[in-house]
Amino acid sequence: METQFEWRDEYSIGVDAIDKEHQRLFKIINKLFTFREEEKDSQWTCQEGIKYFRSHAMKHFADEEAYMASIGYEGLEEHRRIHRGFREHTLPALEQELEQANYAPDAVEHFLGVCSGWLIGHTLTEDQAITGRHERKWENLLPGEEQEAMKKVIVQLVFDMFHLESQLVSDAYGGEKFGKGVYYRLVYGTPKDDLKQEIILVFEEKLLVNTVGKILGVQTSKLDSMLVHASRYTAQQFVGRVLDHLPAAESYSLKEENLLSYDQFRRILKREKLQISLLFNTGGSGYFAYCAIAPHLTQKGIATPIGQENARAEVEKYLMERKEQEIQDKIHHKPKILVVDDSSTIRKSMEGLLSEDYDISMAESGVAAIRAITLNRPDLILLDYEMPVVDGKQTLEMLRFEKSFAKIPVIFLTGTDDPAIVRELLALKPAGYLLKYLKHAEIKSKIDAFFEKQRAAGLI
Repeated sequence: METQFEWRDEYSIGVDAIDKEHQRLFKIINKLFTFREEEKDSQWTCQEGIKYFRSHAMKHFADEEAYMASIGYEGLEEHRRIHRGFREHTLPALEQELEQANYAPDAVEHFLGVCSGWLIGHTLTEDQAITGRHERKWENLLPGEEQEAMKKVIVQLVFDMFHLESQLVSDAYGGEKFGKGVYYRLVYGTPKDDLKQEIILVFEEKLLVNTVGKILGVQTSKLDSMLVHASRYTAQQFVGRVLDHLPAAESYSLKEENLLSYDQFRRILKREKLQISLLFNTGGSGYFAYCAIAPHLTQKGIATPIGQENARAEVEKYLMERKEQEIQDKIHHKPKILVVDDSSTIRKSMEGLLSEDYDISMAESGVAAIRAITLNRPDLILLDYEMPVVDGKQTLEMLRFEKSFAKIPVIFLTGTDDPAIVRELLALKPAGYLLKYLKHAEIKSKIDAFFEKQRAAGLI
């Protein structure tokens, strides 16, 4: 993997002394990338390079804090706290890990991923705020305006940090899959742990490659351990900046972080009540979601907490499990079925009936179905014909109007066998229809038969 961690104009904050020191830190990290890849006298060169990085980082922190004090910067104490955390906790833990691992390649990779991710996030958020460029505090907002303000903050931060234009896709994201997902959970709390805020960030894998990977100069289209480590720390900077806009979160600090599987993520959504659940699209770069859970509903035991002592092992385990899951998915490929019905009873019934042999996703309305199909194209849609507002007929018409959806097979679900209704729905030329009151075994048999024909025709 060739990595070029280079300075770019967008990192500049317009203060010459600070910008020059940032450039120097970027160059040191880049040199360390080179040492790691050359693997010649790697232990000694990495030891000396890391000492050099540490000394310059400490000097930079002191100079930056002196500058902030000279201009009366109101965020000085918060900035000092962030510097102190990196200086007194993050760096010592990383250096101890390097020594214990005798500067093994994976330990060096972890060090570089953490430091580069921290430096990217810190430079593009807290440091940019010194000159007032991106300071956007929430003030005097009514409770009903907070979610709208949160959308604006996230969109602006994505642009500030990654120069990507993002658009809100949904303010009621229900956990639909999109591409290969990375699910990252962060739990923040107060010193007394009497109040907590849980954040889950969901990234399409290609978005991390196109943002953090691009900044690192990573020449790959897939996740590796360095990219995951850098993404963790960049994401922490991102969430920290979002929380800066919440007056109630002023005393929060990070208490726990986890990398989740999709199933673990879904279990959280089923169990918890979300305060915020926003889905964004960044055009061709990928999708991401920002989910916040009510503090009093946070519970322990979601997944293994990640700390300095186990970060490498947990990331490697996470990547291995993803790889194994991909292999299993290929071996035991399940056709994807989207169940669209306004009745939660019907949706759950279909999920229970079909989930063993099929990959089931669900939508409660025609509009939600369009969004679900955009994110995760199914092989078959089971569509309720008698839905309110936008019924099955209108939903099918919307699907056929969109060229990329027009050929997805649709089987209508209906609760009536009235001949007039049946003639009406058959006139729309669906792939078929199923009566909801049929025995489960009969419904399953008909869906199995449909996919057997699809396989025989080479369509799946």
